[in-house]
Amino acid sequence: MSTLEGEDGDLAAARPPKIRRRRLRAILLALLTQYVIIAAIVGLTVAATLHYLVTPQIVATFETLEAAFKRMPPR
Repeated sequence: MSTLEGEDGDLAAARPPKIRRRRLRAILLALLTQYVIIAAIVGLTVAATLHYLVTPQIVATFETLEAAFKRMPPR
């Protein structure tokens, strides 16, 4: 019986404490939360830039092309 108790004691000592897992999980959750917040901010910034700066230029280019095609004589 003493050998079994000794083996159980070794197994219990070999396991990492649960406090470490909780701490690691908290750190990973914090990092993931920061990543999601930063990704959302960057995504919204890119979307706003495209909507307000790039899209009007593209629309203006297509309107210019449309006006040029209308002035071309038919073939």
